[in-house]
Order: sequence, then C-alpha cells, then structure tokens
Amino acid sequence: MKIKTINKIIEKKVDDWIASIDNPNLRALLKKNVIITGGCITSFLTGEKVNDYDIYFIDFETTKKVAEYYIVKAREKYHKAVELDWTDQGLESKRVRIRIPSAGVIGDEQPDEQHDVEESEVEKEEIPAYSVIHMSENAITLSSMIQLVIRFYGDPEEIHKNYDFIHCTNYWTRSTKLVTNTAALESILTKELRYSGSLYPLCSIIRTRKFIGRGWRIHAGQYLKMCFQLNELDLKDIDVLRDQLTGVDSAYFHMLIEALESRKENHPEEDISAEYVCEIVDRIFG
Repeated sequence: MKIKTINKIIEKKVDDWIASIDNPNLRALLKKNVIITGGCITSFLTGEKVNDYDIYFIDFETTKKVAEYYIVKAREKYHKAVELDWTDQGLESKRVRIRIPSAGVIGDEQPDEQHDVEESEVEKEEIPAYSVIHMSENAITLSSMIQLVIRFYGDPEEIHKNYDFIHCTNYWTRSTKLVTNTAALESILTKELRYSGSLYPLCSIIRTRKFIGRGWRIHAGQYLKMCFQLNELDLKDIDVLRDQLTGVDSAYFHMLIEALESRKENHPEEDISAEYVCEIVDRIFG
C-alpha cells in the first residue's frame, strides 16, 4: 500500500475515534498527542488485514485523562468498581495503572496477545463504535479496532524502548505522518523477527507464537538474546512476573498470578518452585 494511502486511512481512523469522545478538552489533547505504532503499520505495508490500531500518547496528562474518561464509561457499562492510580517507580516517570477487582480485567475474554482483537467479533455482537469492550491495567480495548495503551507514554523513540521486535517500530503522528526506518522495513520484507532488546523478554518469547503462526521466521540467536535478558530477572518474584506478562493480558495469566499470590500468603516461608508453577499452568491452561 502506498504511504500516502496509509496516511489517509490512519488519519481518518484517528479522527473518527476522537470525534466519538464527548469531552471537548480531551478531544483537543488527543488531536496533538496521539502516536500510532506497532502491528497495524506492518499490516498496511504488507497488504494484510489490520486487526487493530495501537494508540499511545505523548505525555502523562493525556494518558491519564484518556484512562479517566474510559473508566467512567466502563463503570457505566459493566458496573464494576474500576479505579485509576499513578505512581512514581524508581527511575521511571509516573505510571498510569487501571485497578480492576476480581480477575484483573473487565469485558470480553481476549486472546493470549492483547493485540489480536478481531473486528468481526465486534461486528457480530453489534457493539456501538468506540465503546469499551475490554480493559486491563495496561490497556483499554475499544470496538472498531482501537486499543489504547496506557502502560507507556512519551515520544516514539521513548515508546520503542519498550518494544521487542524491530518491525513494529514504524510510526505515525499527525505532525510527522508515517515514519519508517530501514531496519524495520528489512525485517518486514524478509518476515524475519529481529529482537532489539526489551524490558519484557518473557512477553517477547510468548509473542513469537503469534508471528510464527503468520509465517514469520526467527533464528535461534534471537531466542538466545531473549533468554539472556530473561535470565537477569527473578520470575519467582510475583511482582516481576506480573510485570513481565505485560502485553499478554490473558485472563489465564491473571488466574496464575492470583494462585501464586494466594500460595505466598498462605505459605510465606516457602519459595515458589518451578514445579508448582508448572502444576498451576497445566491446571489453568488445560
């Protein structure tokens, strides 16, 4: 698809979504603070179906106000006590996090990768355009193929520090239009996954399943890079494990975290063993 066409499609989609928001102050913020990046641009460039548009925000204020707006919508629709908080985390800037009771999500069950929302499912249920269909602490999924990522914010370069595979690093903003880079384009043309390093290697390893199912290739060296980064983490620390599952917001993983937290509470003197995790995984996913 031509770059000019991609720009038109993305801009129209963003404008349609912003027009659906009934808060004029928020609309004004969004018109200048939205970034589109990730898989949808790859799909446009390869002529494949776009599953959804991953939307990020340039600053904390916009991220927070978007989360606040859709939390109100989610409360009205699902009647759950959804809350919002933001915290300073060491060297990180303030983080926006949605607090949800029970399984940690609301709305419809999502696939293993939160980036795989199918429009056909939305249309089948005749859900109003741009209404909340799923919410986790990291992202808000709307009907009409929109996903609002609140886990990260910043300019494209800052956001891409949290990305794992180089082919996802092309991006669009209203001021720059579509911006591509050579490494990403080479990866897309060859359909070869190239791991660029990530804060979330566990999530990256799990995500490779999706790409392999779509015909992408990955050599053993890329897995080795992910494993070396993963080896630096203590997955027996439940907070670390929860954070590492960012981007794979399956309800199954929330069930796993809850089971581990329950065991830790009831047996604080015992470490979480690999055997116990395997047992819980088999029980949940089986």
